[in-house]
Amino acid sequence: MPGISQRLKIAARALLGQAPKLDTQQHLRRSPMPAITAEQVVEARQFFPLDKFFIYGHARSGTTLLTRLVRLHPHVHCNYQAHFFTRQPLLQALVADEEVASWLSRRSNRWNRGQDLSPLVLRAVADFIMERDARYAGKGGPGCVVGDKSPNSLLDGEAVRHMCQVYPDARLVFIVRDGRDAAVSHRFQTFIDRPQHLDAEGRRIREDFARNPEPYLKGQRSIFSEKALRQAAEGWAHNVEDTHRTAQQLIPAQYHTLRYEDMLARPGEVMRSLWRFLGVDASLPGLEEALQAELQQNPDADWQQEKAGEIASALTKGKRGTWQELFTARDREIFKQAAGETLVAWGYEKDLEW
Repeated sequence: MPGISQRLKIAARALLGQAPKLDTQQHLRRSPMPAITAEQVVEARQFFPLDKFFIYGHARSGTTLLTRLVRLHPHVHCNYQAHFFTRQPLLQALVADEEVASWLSRRSNRWNRGQDLSPLVLRAVADFIMERDARYAGKGGPGCVVGDKSPNSLLDGEAVRHMCQVYPDARLVFIVRDGRDAAVSHRFQTFIDRPQHLDAEGRRIREDFARNPEPYLKGQRSIFSEKALRQAAEGWAHNVEDTHRTAQQLIPAQYHTLRYEDMLARPGEVMRSLWRFLGVDASLPGLEEALQAELQQNPDADWQQEKAGEIASALTKGKRGTWQELFTARDREIFKQAAGETLVAWGYEKDLEW
């Protein structure tokens, strides 16, 4: 809070019709927000009773496809990318202002019963968003579970900590994809959707690929600069390792992992396991047929073709093993150095001899 002298200055400026001049950083700074208590969780669930889950994963690791599949269950709903805990501004930004924090925790406010209500307020906001979205989708009744999928590439394990501060009772699903395929997919997504984010070398590669994709598709020329590929490999390895380690430490019994490749190869088995983890009946009739039908869909293919047809038409979207055709020998060495051990740990390679 501003000191007494600063308050007097603010009051004087107000009397003179001048806008207050507060230091922005000082104005925004607050003491660390407490984690939600067990009693507050019980209270929140009286108003928003549905169980919650969150889907995390590195960018281009299949979080969107997983969301489409998990929603096929009549008692499961998952909305898209609220980024409550995974990207700035975080949900916590709603109570980050010092004056807001003071209002929510001020002892003279009898309605807060002497507690800092910040985590409870954040919980109520996120609960409302998720349960409202479920009801718009025709779900949200008793026995339903609702969630949000948001890639956590930017905050890694920290996103798990943020989640646990507000949702210690939630389930977390973490999907992992071969980092080499994730890197290829993300590179082409940038070529198509966000070419303005490419550096000069990246723009040159994109233009050359659009003119003559064959050398790139055969692994004769790299779609990456060395810097871009090393950053992609290091980012993927850190995300996978840090997220997995943090979740195992904080919520081992509420944590479920799956691999994108297994989801494509054995969708029924993988999704039944996930639905059981979420606490819903995985044996309902029609689920297997619905999964197979949904896997035949490719909702954004037409849009990408329209957005950058010269790039999109050369690609086989969503298929496994594309890195094997596109990686040059140098690409393999770079990725192996940066993320080889992580690939082995998750069963994508037996050793570093690849």
